Amino acid sequence: MSKPLLRTLKLVKNYIDGSRTLEVLRGIDFSLQPGEVVAITGKSGSGKSTLLNLLCMLDRPTNGTIFYNTSSSGDREYSLADMSNSDLNRLRCHSIGLVFQFHHLLQEFRAWENVAMPAFIAGMDRKAAHERALELLDQVELRDRAEHLPTKLSGGEQQRVALARALMNDPKIILADEPTGNLDVKTADAMASLLWKTTRDRGRSLIIVTHEPSIAANADRVMELRDGLLHRV
Repeated sequence: MSKPLLRTLKLVKNYIDGSRTLEVLRGIDFSLQPGEVVAITGKSGSGKSTLLNLLCMLDRPTNGTIFYNTSSSGDREYSLADMSNSDLNRLRCHSIGLVFQFHHLLQEFRAWENVAMPAFIAGMDRKAAHERALELLDQVELRDRAEHLPTKLSGGEQQRVALARALMNDPKIILADEPTGNLDVKTADAMASLLWKTTRDRGRSLIIVTHEPSIAANADRVMELRDGLLHRV
């Protein structure tokens, strides 16, 4: 088996609520292999989004360590605890694509500009970013909507723009937090199909948090977050 792209060691996350300590994650050991799709399920409030926020470096763990191995050679592992905020931002920008339940599109920018935003942040030339954004909008069947503002797009179209944005810098890992949660059944199925296609076709790894059994069933591995720990389903 190849070396994992990411792994966690005894990952703990607590929150302080007045005089109480809320133990959300209680020592999670987890690894993600190159090209693997993992679905994470669990009840509302079980800590699924908390775990994803830690993995995408939007939050820091209370204890434990997260390791990433996304170097071009695939043989160098980085501990996030040893990285500065600027290094974390760089790693997230180039190696991780994020898709949330809410698309978080910038309302004053056109669809293609929203898709290209990660490339702008990474310093890509505007013309090259435009061409890349159009290619990705074509992949999610929205090239003809490239010049539209988000207010002119349906909910499903906005979520597909968000997926294209997550793919902009060709990340090795996609982290998706309930990406179909606000969509109707037909649109959710179409979105899930696009998510599988755009990750599996390029050999990307995917961690998807979902309540939908039909989505989880297509993953290589299903894990349930229960009592602060991940359990194989």
